[in-house]
Amino acid sequence: MQGIWEDFLKIVNQEAGSRVVDTWFKAVSLYQWDAINRIVYLLAPNTFVKDWISGNYVELIQTHLSRLLHVKMLKVVFIDGSKKNSKHAVCEKDDIPSMVPARLDRSKNSVVKKSIARGSCYINANYNFDNFVEGPSNSLAKAAAQAITQKPGILYNPLFIYGGSGLGKTHLLHAIGNCIKKASKKTSILYQTADRFVNEFINAIRFDKIHKFQAKYQTVDVLLVDDIQFISNKDQTQEAFFHIFNTLYDSNKQIVFSSDTFPQNINGLAERLRSRLSCGLVTDIHMPSLETKVAILKTKAKLNKEELPDEIAYFIASCVESNIRELEGALIRVSAFASLTNQPISLELAKKVIKRKEEIKKTNSIDFQNIVKCVYKRYNFDIADLRSKKRNKKLSFARQVTMFLMKKLTDRSLRDIGIFLGGRDHSTVVHALRKIKKYAVSNHSFVEQLRQMEHEITRGL
Repeated sequence: MQGIWEDFLKIVNQEAGSRVVDTWFKAVSLYQWDAINRIVYLLAPNTFVKDWISGNYVELIQTHLSRLLHVKMLKVVFIDGSKKNSKHAVCEKDDIPSMVPARLDRSKNSVVKKSIARGSCYINANYNFDNFVEGPSNSLAKAAAQAITQKPGILYNPLFIYGGSGLGKTHLLHAIGNCIKKASKKTSILYQTADRFVNEFINAIRFDKIHKFQAKYQTVDVLLVDDIQFISNKDQTQEAFFHIFNTLYDSNKQIVFSSDTFPQNINGLAERLRSRLSCGLVTDIHMPSLETKVAILKTKAKLNKEELPDEIAYFIASCVESNIRELEGALIRVSAFASLTNQPISLELAKKVIKRKEEIKKTNSIDFQNIVKCVYKRYNFDIADLRSKKRNKKLSFARQVTMFLMKKLTDRSLRDIGIFLGGRDHSTVVHALRKIKKYAVSNHSFVEQLRQMEHEITRGL
């Protein structure tokens, strides 16, 4: 029977995705098969998993297990593994409760809050407002961040900061946490990435600790969530976060989000959650001016107790056009090379370390929008089509070509590509790359078509 269940998991992985399998079905096992009465018994680790799967995936289970067990139709019965001597519970959709906020044990709240305050808040002490270089590109975001530290939960709640990668959003979130913690050590502050939130939620389900998970988040005074866009297309996670948000917001607890895009542009997000993300102050950060980049470099050098002449700072700033993170990386490379070769930092040395090859500049300046425009011209599918859940043959092929070009012509990760194209899993991108490479081997005209598209994309820069 173990082989039957493994085959079933492979099918679910293809139809519903690896996230559903990892979150829910891997926690369940095929306990018993009653061939005479056509009843399959599934063992769930706890009531929460049993209720969720039976409320959302009964038809999926019946359809594929029936086929694998060679019967026309079967009945699914769950056994709740968290209850001793548990009785078999037949899955009836009308009896499935939806997820509701946990009823917290108030006597334990102070223990949870003390645990967070003792150091589990993940705040980086190196990020504060004093070493955040302000300029026209980020002045509003910084002002709003500083303002909420004076009246957490009252002035701008929630605060939503959006902008490209490496522009200082994470710095501001940590600065908020450090400033509030300095003013009041009793205040419980939690900085969390959306990725880590998803993983914690999955583990809470698997190990029957969902109430402890909710208690951790619902008892904080300040919640800072970085890269909130990564909960896109994760329905269960969004529902859990929705209830956490409501509890904190109703209690006037401060909530701060960061994202790479405006709330209304985050795909795969429930409308009720989207409206809550944007119900406070929404502000952006964009690429800084040359003068601001120079100021950032000189501030960074000063923190490292190094002297950085203006001409070198201007040269490095003019070379890096992507984000502040890469700007600081360029300075580190120059400083490290000077130190390892026992040379003073000079303009000649900086030019030697930072090679301004035109091809590299072009590759780095290609963004996803350039590729999407080219795909639209060739296949007549726009960004909305590519991000949709539609799977007709022509659209799927255009989407796979888009993924292939994005991976080949940019330095972005598989995950970034998947998120941009409707919040798809990185495994979907891997599958697309394999399909296109395989198709290109036997189709020389397609190879020429790809070459022309690449030329068009790079020529348009």
